[in-house]
Amino acid sequence: MKRNTRLLCSLLALILCLALTACSSVPANTVFGVEDLPGKAIGVQLGTTGDELASDYESQGSTVERYNKGASAIMALKQGKIDCVIIDEQPAKAFVEANEDLKILEDPFEQEEYAIAIAKENTELKEKINAALAELKADGTLASIESNYIGDNKGESPYVSPEGVDRSNGTLTMGTNATFEPYEYYAEDKIVGIDIDMMQAVCDRLGMELVVEDMEFNALVMAVQTGTIDVAAAGMTVTPDRLESVDFSDPYTTAAQVIIVRAE
Repeated sequence: MKRNTRLLCSLLALILCLALTACSSVPANTVFGVEDLPGKAIGVQLGTTGDELASDYESQGSTVERYNKGASAIMALKQGKIDCVIIDEQPAKAFVEANEDLKILEDPFEQEEYAIAIAKENTELKEKINAALAELKADGTLASIESNYIGDNKGESPYVSPEGVDRSNGTLTMGTNATFEPYEYYAEDKIVGIDIDMMQAVCDRLGMELVVEDMEFNALVMAVQTGTIDVAAAGMTVTPDRLESVDFSDPYTTAAQVIIVRAE
């Protein structure tokens, strides 16, 4: 009996030692503000605004690690493979809420505006979407959609299409990347979020049927440019590089890029 007890104690000690070793293998946080980014390993989602902004630090000795999904960058941060993640504010809040060992630095990294990407030659659709967005802002629909996903009143104002909408004006195919909660994400095998409800409300105004296609974020601009999809709405910021390939609607919301680090 004593031999078994000793063996059990030895195994428990080994497990504890391995656990402590695993914990200590993750380095302490070294990024406390934007001024600390030079020379650091920065994680971003490929093709995003965070990717573009982080690229500026490569000339200052930083290494930019690009991932297809924001969640992959977050996992790399938790494992100590990178020093921080630059990503959109609202998805960042969702990641931090689910990971108590992470935090968002107080000062925003960059302010931005989201808009809908449209093919350059499709000026008629752009004008119609801008008119619909103006109506949705004026009557409070956009604000109601946002408050259903952000803030203290989450879940209290779900968007519902009006009854009897005439959808004889055809189909509008929207491309998105359903990994950016609360703008677009999966819930019970269905893509939901602010951008989905916003585009549904636009289609209700335009008398069109909305079809949503999930794809990689860095493929969205090319898909709009080639006509694979009609528009892209995925928490997409208007940038000079993107304007070379596609046009954009009027902005429908303001946002920010933030920095996620390991909590102390």
